[in-house]
Amino acid sequence: MMHWTILLAVEETAKEGGLFDLDATLPIVAIEFLILAFVLNTIFYKPLGRAIDERTDYVRNNKLQAQERLAKAEKLAQEYEQKLASSRKQSQSVIQTAQEDARKIAAEKIAEAQQEAQRQREQVAQEIAQERQQAMQSLEQQVEPLSRQILEKLLGSVLSG
Repeated sequence: MMHWTILLAVEETAKEGGLFDLDATLPIVAIEFLILAFVLNTIFYKPLGRAIDERTDYVRNNKLQAQERLAKAEKLAQEYEQKLASSRKQSQSVIQTAQEDARKIAAEKIAEAQQEAQRQREQVAQEIAQERQQAMQSLEQQVEPLSRQILEKLLGSVLSG
């Protein structure tokens, strides 16, 4: 039954001029369509397109700035690493120089201490030699009176006896 209803509606439309009736309504519909397209373009599409373009530019600029900042940060990190390596080398050379200086100073102090010890030994040896010489002189001085006393005692007992 439905097929018959559709066929009847199509036949009635076909009798009145068909599906596309070319009369004064076509230019009016075309003008209305153009006006609608113009209004939609000015009210919706241009602002929407502008907003999309602005957003795209904003994202692109932020991405470029982020890349620039990243490159700058990497460059700064590289410079920092180079400065750090240079500082480490300098500190190692300063430490090495200080150690060498400390060794030289220690060697000098040891040499000075050995020289001082040698001087003291020589001085003590001289003092001992002087005291020995003095002791020998004092013994020589005492030998004569003692030998006289011994001779007197020996000869005095021989002479008295």
